[in-house]
Formats: sequence, structure tokens, C-alpha cells
Amino acid sequence: MNNKITIFTDGAAKGNPGRGGYGAVISYPDTVVEIGGFKQMTTNNEMELKAIVEALKVVAKSGVQVAIYTDSKYAVEGAKGWVFGWAKNGWQTKAKTDVANKELWQELLPLLGKVEIEWHKVPGHVGIAGNERVDTIASDFADKGTFALYNGPKSNYGIDIADTSYDESKAQDRSDARKRQALKAYSYVSMVDGVIQIHKTWTECEARVKGKKGTRFKKSLDAVNEKEIVKEFGGR
Repeated sequence: MNNKITIFTDGAAKGNPGRGGYGAVISYPDTVVEIGGFKQMTTNNEMELKAIVEALKVVAKSGVQVAIYTDSKYAVEGAKGWVFGWAKNGWQTKAKTDVANKELWQELLPLLGKVEIEWHKVPGHVGIAGNERVDTIASDFADKGTFALYNGPKSNYGIDIADTSYDESKAQDRSDARKRQALKAYSYVSMVDGVIQIHKTWTECEARVKGKKGTRFKKSLDAVNEKEIVKEFGGR
């Protein structure tokens, strides 16, 4: 029988910084425990890390094997490497400033020594049931400050968290979108009430669409792409 504990974690901050929440699903062989919480002012990174710390507090004891699934590069890379250097340097960065979220990293460090962790950095929103669930928990805590958490038999859970496969095409689409966001804009195309306009800066585009319903806007990368977006929006 496989006694490895599987944990899914996520964090959210509305505004980053802003109202935030975290969530974790802890999957034992026969039971599932959900945990989560709310913070009035926080960041996404803080909540991502908080979810992992709180989940490990629940399961940590000598010799326990844990598989953690998270979409936070910050948390994974920090837990696998950065945290040990920070501890040696008195919780200072190379720039001699305090490490962000220092208190949480200090809580995490001894927990890492109590369990054997198999880290899984996975894409967000690609169909992994456990990660979709913790996203809902974290987001609802951020939005409402509360969530009806489950604690009971796995057979009654209703979510197939054992399936950690995901849609690779969705993951590639998200990767491509992030790369696109990083590229320099040629222009921005907006549509409000069916009227299309082209803007040279994001400030101009944002001013036109902000707070209005039924709008569309998109960054173009060159003149050809600009024409494609105008056509996509129904223009010529």
C-alpha cells in the first residue's frame, strides 16, 4: 500500500497586494483534509508559501513521504535552494536586505527536515483536479473570507485528485501567452460599444476600457498583428 501523502497548494491575492487567501488539499490513503485561510492585505507569493507551510504543519513528522503539487515557482525554488542560503546569511539577501516573507521561510525550514518531499511544479489551470480545487479555495477565501472546507473519507470527496495528468496543449498556450506578455508592444487595440480604436500606449488603452462592460482589448506585436486583431474584433 502506498502511504505517500499528496498535497495540492495554492495562494491568491486580489490586487497583489490586496485581500488574499490560501488553500491546500491533503490527500491521505483513505481520507482528504482541506485547509485554508484569509488575510486582509497580502501578496500572491506570501499566500502560495503560507499554503505549503500550513499543510506541512499538519503532516510533518519524521519519515513521512510527501508529494507537493504547486504552480508557484517562487515556493518550489525557494524551498529547494534559496532558503538554505538565506538561513546561512542571517536571512539577508545578496543585496543585504531582509528576505521577503522571512517569517514564513523560517517556519518552513525546520519542516523541510522532518519530511521527505517530492516537489511537483505544475502549470496552473490546465485541468489537474487537485490544483483546480485549491485555486477555488484560495480565491474564495480572498473574495469572501470564508470557504466550506472538506474533511472526511476520500470515497465521499467527489473529486478525482489521484489523477495528476494535465492538458499539455493548455500548458503550452499559457506558456505562449506569458511569452507574448513579455514582448514589447507595437500598439494596443480596444473595442468599446463596437467601436475599435488603436492606441500607442497601454495607458491610453486602459483609460478607454477600464470599468466598462463588454469591452475587448489586446496588445499587438507589429503592424501585421495589429491588422489581425482589428479583423478579429470585427473590423477591416
